[in-house]
Amino acid sequence: MERFEIGSVYSSSRYMEELAKFAGSDIWDSFSSKSFAISGGTGMIGSYLIDLIMYRNDNMNQNSHVYVFGRNEEKAEKRFEKYYESPFFHFIYQDINKEIDAPIEKVDYIIHAASNTHPVAYSSDPIGTVAANVIGTANLLEWACKVSCERFAFLSSVEIYGENRGDVEKFKEDYLGYIDCNTLRAGYPESKRTGEALCQAYISQKGLDVVIPRLSRTYGPTMLMSDTKALSQFIKKCVDTSDIVLKSEGLQEFSYGYVADAVIGILTVIAKGTCGEAYNISSDGSDISLRELAGILAEYNGKKVVFELPDSVEMKGYSTATKAMLDTDKVKSIGWKSSYEIKEGLIETVLILREIKK
Repeated sequence: MERFEIGSVYSSSRYMEELAKFAGSDIWDSFSSKSFAISGGTGMIGSYLIDLIMYRNDNMNQNSHVYVFGRNEEKAEKRFEKYYESPFFHFIYQDINKEIDAPIEKVDYIIHAASNTHPVAYSSDPIGTVAANVIGTANLLEWACKVSCERFAFLSSVEIYGENRGDVEKFKEDYLGYIDCNTLRAGYPESKRTGEALCQAYISQKGLDVVIPRLSRTYGPTMLMSDTKALSQFIKKCVDTSDIVLKSEGLQEFSYGYVADAVIGILTVIAKGTCGEAYNISSDGSDISLRELAGILAEYNGKKVVFELPDSVEMKGYSTATKAMLDTDKVKSIGWKSSYEIKEGLIETVLILREIKK
């Protein structure tokens, strides 16, 4: 797997300009002076959300306290170096798979974004994959009741839909396809399904207010360099000006979402969604095959697509889905719209990563 060292995302003028753009979204009117607790804060989606909140704190009088749950303070300090000393930023050492004992009396919004999300992690840490989505979710839901949060957001996934039965072009929120639960790879989608069921249990039994953003395959400049998803590997190759390596025929058709679109979608669901409801989120113009994705980046780079077999560890973590595209009419009906089509989002990602590459 290709790797390169990456510098501070804040060193990219392009990234800071993008934060300014999305920090100006009207959706923020719902969150002034509200506090957030975020698990998975150093991940792709959590870190982008935190950057937006802290940008608004510094530039737009947002006045939102952010509590970042994690097990590695050194990693968090490095990632959020620009904001780490801010009185609005708080790192909370917490393993979410253990009882939450954070010394916080009140939090307005809790966003559970902690999860393994790529093939090597699924196959090398299958227990951790399931635990974060089930045990971690239960612990955070229980803690949410104690701190009387206004709303809890459980970040779910397109993978809960399972295999497309061939009866629809795109998944609406009430679709349910087949998953072979007796496999290693089933740990991720099945535990996300269980996490959603836990949310419904806490709504019914404890009166908690919960919403469920269901995200497509998400990409963007805050992606982790350890991410082994196919698109993430394509992007890293493109940043390095290398040939794009495709480890299958590339006929799989998926929906994708640029990270900024995903984050604004999550905030829209928190602000305007109905308790207990799930909402699909993916960027417009981003339903595409892996082969086409590889071709876009190869063409942009002036390189070619080469085919290569994955290693055994990576192969065990691959999804078996061949068509998984999301219908986003429901989230659009509450006011969300995307900003990036796939080619524009891919080029934006590559340009930002090139700026911060060491």
